[in-house]
Amino acid sequence: MKLTSRSEYGLLALVYLARQPAEAYVHVETIATQQQIPAKFLEQILLSLKRGQYVHSMKGHNGGYRLAKAPSDITLAEIIRMIDGPLAPTESVSLHYYRATPIQKETALVEVFARVRDCMLEIMEHTTLADVM
Repeated sequence: MKLTSRSEYGLLALVYLARQPAEAYVHVETIATQQQIPAKFLEQILLSLKRGQYVHSMKGHNGGYRLAKAPSDITLAEIIRMIDGPLAPTESVSLHYYRATPIQKETALVEVFARVRDCMLEIMEHTTLADVM
């Protein structure tokens, strides 16, 4: 697994929102400035996070974005999966996005990459926004 800029920026935005009062809406420009994220790119990411029901938005002068769930209810794994897809190093060992790949010809290699996946999942599925804020 390699994080894309999209998932890195998404995580930065969510951590920033997690540090704000629960009912406070924050403007895209504020998040972009504070986390040094290109505003237009951040807007696209936040729209994806809204569709995934991780943030709420409100239009208007006092509008912006806020978390839709408590930081302790959002894991890093679910955010990265939503933005980037599989966490597994190869799709042939993915639990959620399985697809046959050439590496399946060698069982020992599949076993190694399944162990790598399991180690990553253990950390990512048990680490929440609350843990990293």
